[in-house]
Amino acid sequence: MTLTIDNLDGLGAVDYSAALCAEKPLTLTRTLNEPSLLHGLLDCTDLNLATPVRAGRVIMTAQNGTALFSGYIVTEPVPLYIGARSEGVAYQVEFSAVSDDWVLDLQPVPTTNAGLGQSSGALLKVLTGRVDSSLLTTGSVMSAATVGVFQPDAAQTWSVNAGALANSAYASYRALNGTLSMQPAGTVTHTFSDVDGTLNIAALATHQLKELANDITLTGKSEPVAYVTELFVGDGTTTVFEMSHVAIAVTGTPLSAGELINDSFNEATFNSLVWETVDPGSHLGISSGGLNMTGGNGFDGQTTLAAIDQLEIGGTLVLEVGNLQLNSGSAGTLCGLYQGATSVANCLAGFHVDNVSGSTVVVPLVNGAEVGTSFTLLSGHIYTLRLRVHCPEMQRVMQTYYAMVDGAIELFGGGLATAPMSVVFDLIDLGLSSSTPATVLYDGALTSSPAMCTFVPVNSVNLLGTMGYCRVTQAGSGWITSTVPGDPPYTRLIGTAATGCDCAWNRTGAKITFFAGRIPVAGELITTTYRTTQSSIARLANTASMASQSALGLPPVAHWLGRVTQPLTRSSADCENAAAAMLSFSTQRAAALAGNYAAVNLQQQQDVWPGDVLTLVSQSQSISVVVRKVVIENTSSAPELLIYKIDFANDWAEGLAIKAVSGIAKDAVPPAQALTAPAQVLANLQALAVTAVSTTALQVDAGADPPAGGGFEVRRRDWDFGPAVDQDFVLRSSVRSFYLPRTTETEQFYVRMYDASTPPLYSRFSSVVIANLPTS
Repeated sequence: MTLTIDNLDGLGAVDYSAALCAEKPLTLTRTLNEPSLLHGLLDCTDLNLATPVRAGRVIMTAQNGTALFSGYIVTEPVPLYIGARSEGVAYQVEFSAVSDDWVLDLQPVPTTNAGLGQSSGALLKVLTGRVDSSLLTTGSVMSAATVGVFQPDAAQTWSVNAGALANSAYASYRALNGTLSMQPAGTVTHTFSDVDGTLNIAALATHQLKELANDITLTGKSEPVAYVTELFVGDGTTTVFEMSHVAIAVTGTPLSAGELINDSFNEATFNSLVWETVDPGSHLGISSGGLNMTGGNGFDGQTTLAAIDQLEIGGTLVLEVGNLQLNSGSAGTLCGLYQGATSVANCLAGFHVDNVSGSTVVVPLVNGAEVGTSFTLLSGHIYTLRLRVHCPEMQRVMQTYYAMVDGAIELFGGGLATAPMSVVFDLIDLGLSSSTPATVLYDGALTSSPAMCTFVPVNSVNLLGTMGYCRVTQAGSGWITSTVPGDPPYTRLIGTAATGCDCAWNRTGAKITFFAGRIPVAGELITTTYRTTQSSIARLANTASMASQSALGLPPVAHWLGRVTQPLTRSSADCENAAAAMLSFSTQRAAALAGNYAAVNLQQQQDVWPGDVLTLVSQSQSISVVVRKVVIENTSSAPELLIYKIDFANDWAEGLAIKAVSGIAKDAVPPAQALTAPAQVLANLQALAVTAVSTTALQVDAGADPPAGGGFEVRRRDWDFGPAVDQDFVLRSSVRSFYLPRTTETEQFYVRMYDASTPPLYSRFSSVVIANLPTS
């Protein structure tokens, strides 16, 4: 074994192998998805070797050339007095080194948005690039497992975030010789057998760490539940309207006030943590006016400023480019959302800029086509362009969970949620009075929308001018429309009076306040839509395991309750998929197995790293276990003798891709009955709408056609649906459009779709209609 240290003194890597002290073996500790640690004791006095220094680079190599460790001495080596010698006082030096990922841990992890629906390898490269792309090469990052949602934690180090990401993908990462690598756990398998003598039974210890479980209840984060449509009527004077339920008003985001992106372009260069630029002609830059646009190469999608992280198109998003000045001859697209490559054809929504008869004109662009009203920008005027999109579904990307089932990594969950979308384009001339309402260029809706889009504030064909800032805000779940008698409905703009908006929805989600000049007139119908929230929870059971327990004369149910801490679990559907993943191993004795094994000189065959699999064969029976920790001790003997001490555990003994702790969330209500698989449910009625109002009835369009033999069930109370339940029942309708009878000024109706199954399937969540309307 060779140990070299570069003390940064210009001498390069110096061999310290002869200075290793036998009384305290050089010890290398590798832990799954954590930095590796190296501890040693050196006696440099008689060898005329310099005392190692902090930040000195350490490399440990086996005799056959296998690289075992590379890293840095992270603290000042500790001198240990050992006595006096003829040449003077003698010391030994104790040192500690951390693997190459230490240099990344020294850098701050920036606050960023979540990565959505990407491979774990791509997410690790983005995370590393944002910390410092020059410190480790990432060419060996190979894991292709998709991660549904990954939110980096700026309060933790790079290695903690990288470890959480690798865990979520059932993978292992390591940093060695300046290279970062990641591969699926189990990519390398080591087989030890007592038949051929490679397995030493005396050096093997195994035990069961957990009781088996066949009935699992899991909780995650709070999730959006009911789809609420609440109706009010204006009287010409009332400005404040109180909600019957608390709406999800501003969702939790890494930045304050729901901001996903907020850039004033006041640094010397574009913020590489947020933006990716494509600008071969150097037409985009930063000046005293903010983002400076000096043209393009004349082609769509070839001069762009785009956000690195995709946006989840859920709830209400407000995308805004402000302090905008455009000069004559400008052409391109501003404030755009794109599906796929940046091109007009792929633009879900954005402001198309063109030169018409010498004037600069903006016109809304939806699904690649111009819609709505065009607006001519005046020379020298400063504008704000805002794009508002609203989806009743707030969580569009489902989480992914991995487990090792029968030796293969299996995926549970994943996928995208469908949803309709409303969209509004509005514009403000900042030279006008602050009380002037915003100009709405388009107010429309789409029956479907993508779950994720790339935000591209600038797609320059030939844009000329400046942009002072760019902002994207997740404004929660609220959306408001108004219908004045005799007129079509229109969207009310939520924001502040100074930005030309109509009303404010307070941050607690409890009330709406209309501004002077925008107060609903007498008889105006105000329709608010929003979501309510509660803790996500699921309960699943394995009936085959229950039958086996009963056959042994044992109680059939072995219940376990837990809270998922990793990966991010945002909904009951996510909880169900996590529980299904856990049940795939929690009923198997081998999955509860943990233990350790000791062997020598494994580096001569194949070095062992955490994340590898050991296949242990004894008396013709074999078990496979995942390596969690490897400690390598150098015995300072010749020939080389390295002792490997290996700790292993399977998924139920120690969670890998799913981290959970005992006990459910305090405000969660445990389901009375366990499911045997993720719930079979009908679609939620996301697009349910009240189409007509009278003093005696509400006409409702369910927003979807009824399933064959099924329809829509209406009750006055939630969470109590079923053909055998009589209380709070209002009606069942077999047609899409139906009437709800009114008896009082304030009423609530809960609606779910059902089918002809026995028992019938229902929507997972209710659509709620709340009427706050006079009956005469």
